[in-house]
Amino acid sequence: MNKPRKPFKRQGPAAPSAGPRKGRPFAGPPSGPRGPRPGNRPFGPPQPAVDPARDRALRAVASQVRRFPDLQIDALDTQELSDLDAAFAHALYGAVISRWLTLRFILESRLNRPDLRPAPAAAAALLVGAAQILLLDRVPIHSAVDTSVEWVKNAGTPGAGRMVNAVLRAVADLIPEGGKQRRDTITDAADELPMPDGSALVLAKPVLPTDPVQRLSVATSCPADLIRAWSRDRGMREARRLALHSLIAPPVILNTAFAAAPLPPECAPHDSPGHHVYTGTHEQLAQLLQSRRDIWAQDPASSLAVATAGDLKPSLVVDACAGLGTKTRQLAAMFPDADILAADVDLVRVQTLRSATAGTRVTVVPYQKLIDYAGKADLVLLDVPCSNTGVLARRVEARYRFDRENTEKLASTQRQIIADSIRLLRPGGRILYSTCSLDASENRAQADWASRWHGLRLAREHDRAPQGLPGDPPARYTDGSYAALLE
Repeated sequence: MNKPRKPFKRQGPAAPSAGPRKGRPFAGPPSGPRGPRPGNRPFGPPQPAVDPARDRALRAVASQVRRFPDLQIDALDTQELSDLDAAFAHALYGAVISRWLTLRFILESRLNRPDLRPAPAAAAALLVGAAQILLLDRVPIHSAVDTSVEWVKNAGTPGAGRMVNAVLRAVADLIPEGGKQRRDTITDAADELPMPDGSALVLAKPVLPTDPVQRLSVATSCPADLIRAWSRDRGMREARRLALHSLIAPPVILNTAFAAAPLPPECAPHDSPGHHVYTGTHEQLAQLLQSRRDIWAQDPASSLAVATAGDLKPSLVVDACAGLGTKTRQLAAMFPDADILAADVDLVRVQTLRSATAGTRVTVVPYQKLIDYAGKADLVLLDVPCSNTGVLARRVEARYRFDRENTEKLASTQRQIIADSIRLLRPGGRILYSTCSLDASENRAQADWASRWHGLRLAREHDRAPQGLPGDPPARYTDGSYAALLE
């Protein structure tokens, strides 16, 4: 990378523009026909120089380019890779997904034509290559560039190799001479990228936007509309804190409040009582959770939301949106004398719930069967679908879906779930409404709506913002959550 950069000469016709989304490359399929040449397979077998880890990450990112901003959860499959390759593939893929907007901005600033929309394979090569150059410390720059170029040349995208080479070499020019440099603290300067450990990567020149909202958006890969919403509701200082929180690699936190036996040494106390940070390996964690029913993975923000109803004495508790059953297990531990009923609209999750609760007093039914229990429930937990803006460090893909239209659709769904669940209550019964959102329209506004239109009184309320900043100890980390007890 010490050789002078050769100018990139575009050959052949220019790539099609972005159409109605002009200026937003890497955000969807290219306009107009574009496909592999006859005889070439898209994302075909890479050259030997492209290792299995990079190949797997590149393929996964290419599939996500087509979907952005509606990214698929768990798109990366590493089951066939060695442990070392799987770890590298996850590091590559995670860096791209968590910093998509950051990488896209940097790449666009290095393109000769900012409105150029590369084909999915070329966009993936650019994103993965830039992630290695800027965000991963142990990857040589020449390796990041060469393997990205080699992969895209063999991926059925004619002429893309020269473009990828030129742009990634321009990105590499943003690394100061002598190698990567870090500031010990994040200063919000236009020549730095904040890192999960609390330091900041120093760029060779200030390339981030001058507008504070746009600069924070690019630096943290949070959409500008989301930054503005946080700033409007909570102030710019809190918006900055929430955006930086989203960069953290969240720890594994266990709910140990009901542990009936001593905890293993891999469990370190969390700042929230009744919780521990797990420090062991993934394999050790799997064995621990399989062998013990009295502890489970659950962030304090999630468990504290359910604990809002902890002093009640229900006979029948319904978890109407049980998902994978985390809160179901907490309900069963909190109310040992109650019958617990769990349901979900997703039939696959229903089967997972049945397996997870086998041998317990939890009864699992499809969501449609809840009507059979009308008028019988003392407590109905509604952990409703939401925008996930309180858990962006864990659900990094959720940030890209944020917009007011989606939030309004979610709010409508939430109101329908509340209305449908009222029929389950016996006289004097209560609804515990819960989200992992920070948006008031999904939280307090829904409690007010239930009070105004259905006569439910807001008896208690829990509102917790995410805690922890890059560089803070894992014991300080929590997600965000909201809960309202309606009676």
